[in-house]
Amino acid sequence: MNGENLAPEAFAGAFDGLKVLDLATFIAGPYCATYLAEFGADVVKVELTGSGDPVRKFGTQTDTGDTLVWLSEGRNKRSIELDLRTPDGAETLRRLVAVADVLVENFQPGTLERWGLGPDVLQAINPRLIIARVTAYGQTGPYSDRPGFGRIANAFSGISYLCGEPDAHPLRPARRPCRTT
Repeated sequence: MNGENLAPEAFAGAFDGLKVLDLATFIAGPYCATYLAEFGADVVKVELTGSGDPVRKFGTQTDTGDTLVWLSEGRNKRSIELDLRTPDGAETLRRLVAVADVLVENFQPGTLERWGLGPDVLQAINPRLIIARVTAYGQTGPYSDRPGFGRIANAFSGISYLCGEPDAHPLRPARRPCRTT
């Protein structure tokens, strides 16, 4: 394998023809869909009717009226407003799912199921549908009902400890000599 086969432009259209529904909000889920769009996927961003995605208002606003975070997170996507909690919004999503390849969501576990849009329902409409469910602690287990963001994950994992205390230098992990036998 030569190096020119690994050039970024070789992957530019790797997902051409892939249809993605992005139901996610706030960073992890939407960036997953953004990366698929970067490689050619047709991504439809589903935003809440009336208010849109909250990230549109998160951070520094530009002359266009959108924030820098939104311009990064929403790039290469088309948007549609739907309220998935309503019969009309749920029906529109079902029609979109029928022709989609991938659905990305990051609601709290059980949310889609409460709206009658759980994986069993969506995959009955489209058995080929790949559903990416991005959560802090997974769909099941003792912490699945807890929300999470990067800073919470850093604290939970212990990595925040390395930042140290206020007015002090960052901590460094203890060095242990490597022993070979």
